[in-house]
Amino acid sequence: MPMKNENLEKIAAYLKVKGNLKQEVYQRTFSVFENLKQVLENYANQLKSSCKEDLFEVDFKENGKFEAEIKFAGDILIFNMHTNIFSFSEEYFINNTAYVKEDESRKYCGMIEVYNFLADSFKYQRYGDAGYLVSRIFINKEGHFFVEGEEQLGFLYKDFDNLVINEDFLALIVEQAMLFSINFDLWVPSYHEVRELTVGEKIQQTGTLTHKTSKRLGFAFSSQKDEFKG
Repeated sequence: MPMKNENLEKIAAYLKVKGNLKQEVYQRTFSVFENLKQVLENYANQLKSSCKEDLFEVDFKENGKFEAEIKFAGDILIFNMHTNIFSFSEEYFINNTAYVKEDESRKYCGMIEVYNFLADSFKYQRYGDAGYLVSRIFINKEGHFFVEGEEQLGFLYKDFDNLVINEDFLALIVEQAMLFSINFDLWVPSYHEVRELTVGEKIQQTGTLTHKTSKRLGFAFSSQKDEFKG
């Protein structure tokens, strides 16, 4: 018969609580991500139908279980579900909500990130090009959520106590991310930023653009940069 070990008992108790909680959050987030894929596919099909006479391309694609993308003209939005679960630092706003103070397990969230890339970066395999974080969606075990992001995505979805994710909210988030990306134009980089070209860059990318291309060189994600940990 094994000897009683208080530390092992504590570990087992911790795993039962924390391990089950994180699995619960993961399953909820994965379910939301599956719904999000359907929303993206529906939008792609509707846009294809509406824009079939136009010169640009619209497409939806799944890149495995945890990534999906929608391509519209010169832009691609990539939606990525992180497989880990996150908590938040003490300074983070959700810790001050009545909802989380009532039950601290509610602050553990899954995360879906939304990045905007230039479609040509993938078409021409320009590996040095940059994409930008447009938003990130946090979902807890009960489906409550909040969003960080650019423009409307930065302030519309902060009521963590009351907002519960559903397909209507997912559709609105997708629409706002697409509108932001369409209006987030490609600017010519500063002359001084591209006046040098190494031999290696030239040899590796012969026949394509050699310099890093991005919508804004030096662009910074403007939402609060609170630290979080998983």
